[in-house]
Amino acid sequence: MQTEKVIDHIVTWLKNYAEKAKMKGFIIGISGGIDSAVTSTLCAKTGLELLCLEMPIHQKANQEARAANHIAWLKENYKLVRSNNINLTPVFDSFVDTVPSVTDEADRFLSLANTRARLRMTTLYYFAALDQLLVAGTGNKIEDFGVGFFTKYGDGGVDLSPIADLSKSEVYEIAETLGILPEIIQAAPTDGLFGDDRTDEDQLGASYPELEWAMEMTEKGKSESDFFDREKEIFRIFSRLSRANKHKMVPIPVCEIPIHLKTTSHLRTK
Repeated sequence: MQTEKVIDHIVTWLKNYAEKAKMKGFIIGISGGIDSAVTSTLCAKTGLELLCLEMPIHQKANQEARAANHIAWLKENYKLVRSNNINLTPVFDSFVDTVPSVTDEADRFLSLANTRARLRMTTLYYFAALDQLLVAGTGNKIEDFGVGFFTKYGDGGVDLSPIADLSKSEVYEIAETLGILPEIIQAAPTDGLFGDDRTDEDQLGASYPELEWAMEMTEKGKSESDFFDREKEIFRIFSRLSRANKHKMVPIPVCEIPIHLKTTSHLRTK
């Protein structure tokens, strides 16, 4: 990959899009992970306004620290970068107290994890509307178009996706070139939605390089029967996740009404 040229291409694309939309700049949620670090830095490089939001919900201290350190680094290196820390823990806890209880808490564990992402999306759009900013997405290609590893109307609810055509490996390559803090580059990828130390690989059952390989094999028309052992397992994981999350990766289904049902014949009688 021609990394410098890819960076310039994305930055130009971001700036042109914002200017054509007559928006002042961008807003992004900073998680302490590499995707939000790279995306926010690309947005900052446009020279337009950038609002970085920290939105902790029972967050691990190391994730909050990495997010704060990245924002401080952005402010040192780029103009028009500002930030706000919106503690959403009380909002989340109030929601949990308001909805009906369940017999087994495990039954709603994933639902509440996704609720965290949706609360953050709502917060981002609140500030975006106030300040005429575009919500920048942080999803990479394998997450957005491979296995659908994002929350529908949560972190998937954005105005534009600067790195969605880049594999996770390419995101790391760009991070090195941009000078992203080593602590962020070295941290194990995690969505941070469960308030614990589980990583993306723990949830997915495979690493990003493995899933990228499976995505490439799928695009080449390969099937599970073409592989053995760990490769077969990885291919099976990718295929299962891709099928299960297909609804996130395609346009919302629309019930199209046949034209003859929408046309009324008016008969004249004499």
